[in-house]
Amino acid sequence: MSAVAFDIGAPARPTTVRLALAALRRVTREPMGILGLVLVAIVLFCGLAADLVAPHDPLAIDIAARFVPPSWLHPLGTDQLGRDLLSRVIMGSRIAMTVAVSAIAFSLLAGIALGLVAGYGPRWLDNALLLAFDAVYSFPTIMLALAIITLLGPSLATVVLVVVLGTAPVYARLIRTQTLAIKTSEFVLAERSLGAGPVRILARHILPNVVGPLLIVASMDVPGVITIEAGLSFLGMGLPPPAPSWGRILNDGYAFIRTTPWIVIAGGAPLILTTLGFTFLGESLRDTLDPKLRRILR
Repeated sequence: MSAVAFDIGAPARPTTVRLALAALRRVTREPMGILGLVLVAIVLFCGLAADLVAPHDPLAIDIAARFVPPSWLHPLGTDQLGRDLLSRVIMGSRIAMTVAVSAIAFSLLAGIALGLVAGYGPRWLDNALLLAFDAVYSFPTIMLALAIITLLGPSLATVVLVVVLGTAPVYARLIRTQTLAIKTSEFVLAERSLGAGPVRILARHILPNVVGPLLIVASMDVPGVITIEAGLSFLGMGLPPPAPSWGRILNDGYAFIRTTPWIVIAGGAPLILTTLGFTFLGESLRDTLDPKLRRILR
């Protein structure tokens, strides 16, 4: 009687595309998720296709058309130099998304690397990094921005650096806390007993289990980053003129708010809509991707 061998392979893991599609389906089942997705999609589209969507040159000066109220030719009106506000708002979305995406990306890279080292490394290194995180995070954002911009000058790179220094310690502390909780798990101890090194354990076992919640937090931090950039530009410490930043538009309209309020509205409305969009989308993603919260809601 011959023995028959059965080769039962391991169940296939869902691919990243399938997980993303499943998360997207869950998000679109909620009105708040749909609204957030639509607002975020509009901002992203305007940022990517600003040159094609903008009806006028956002930097073109037309003194004869200064302070024109909203009309068919200028749906949001013009500013004190006759520049079309709709075109400046659309081009400003590119600046906002550039700052947000680059700052969040660098903050994630720095926070993940430092958090993994702090959580998995020796105790003395953990204490030293934790002290550094607290020291940087204790500085007020405005004071830190003033110091850095005074040394380096106002520019897009300086704004990104300010945001990275302000948000990376938060991500690092979050990754550190989760790493401390996971590194004593049974599967990590078993992998270590088999001779796996720290790099392999961190890359293949700890990082995939801690990066998910961090991405949700990062998505909800995008409006905060955009607000920081707009605030610095409003105070004259962000992108130098004539960059069509939303904060710069607010600054231009502040002096004429009593006679031409549409300039301030044009600069403030995209900030409000972008904040609502990313907040709604982040809340929906959290409810969708957080297993513990999803079980509670069931």
